[in-house]
Amino acid sequence: MNIISCSGITKRFGDHVALDGVDVDIPEGKIYGLLGPNGAGKTTLIRIINRITVPDSGTVMFSGRPMTDDDVLKIGYLPEERGLYKKMKVGEQAVYLARLKGMSVSEATEELKKWFVKFGIESWWGRKVEELSKGMAQKVQFITTVLHRPSLLILDEPFSGFDPVNVQIIRDEILKLRDSGCTIVLSTHNMESVEELCDNITLINRSRAVVQGSVSEIRRKYGNNSSEVLYRPSASGEAKFSFLSGPEFSVVSDEECDGVRRMVVLSCGNADHNGTGSNRMLLERLLAGGMDIVSFRELMPRMNDIFISLVTQENIK
Repeated sequence: MNIISCSGITKRFGDHVALDGVDVDIPEGKIYGLLGPNGAGKTTLIRIINRITVPDSGTVMFSGRPMTDDDVLKIGYLPEERGLYKKMKVGEQAVYLARLKGMSVSEATEELKKWFVKFGIESWWGRKVEELSKGMAQKVQFITTVLHRPSLLILDEPFSGFDPVNVQIIRDEILKLRDSGCTIVLSTHNMESVEELCDNITLINRSRAVVQGSVSEIRRKYGNNSSEVLYRPSASGEAKFSFLSGPEFSVVSDEECDGVRRMVVLSCGNADHNGTGSNRMLLERLLAGGMDIVSFRELMPRMNDIFISLVTQENIK
């Protein structure tokens, strides 16, 4: 079931079209990547889902029914534009934000103390927000975003400003939340995080959804049907690939790897985009040809390369 279904979402600001008939279905219990270059319309869509902005046309469904203001209480939203009241004390600020999501003071305080200990910032409870470093302030905001255990969590560039150690801490918490049943929308330019965390994505460019689907399907679709084989050459040091002759397969490169093994990249020229059948056939031929294979893997493009390629192509149309 989809926790969010956006259908035909259009939004204009004067002469500028921010969203042009965008459809997005976000399944429950998954991590969903919302991608796109700056100004593509991602933030506008997020604000519409949060009912901060009203679309000019289109509908937003929440768990199969028209979304209402009460549903916003079931959402945790961490915007890219961070902001805490600098003169308030950290604990006081956190309790205040938790109460906005319907938690009592006692409940919020109890849960916050647990999160502060987990994130190693318990000693900052009584300090002023203005004394926090950027990373610590972001930890506080992340905590207050997830504290009320939302069924939908929307994170806009959640790793911005964190060092690698804290990035991993946040990633681990995101995965734990997903495993507990929370649905997470991740808006980010970090394609490594998309590959590591996201089950499905929508790429928005120039106000429209240009690519949608699972990360693995999209990477395979935009691949070039190549495989990498690490092998041990024969005693003569020569590799004979004549048994691969024909239109199906060709040798792209064959290079020494470590003085003992070589690495060859092979292209499956006439293969379709599912890759599975052609890879099996290629491996069978390599084994039948007597090659001493150490490893075999399909080469798929990185999401970063796909992102750049698709956005560039769209922008020159």
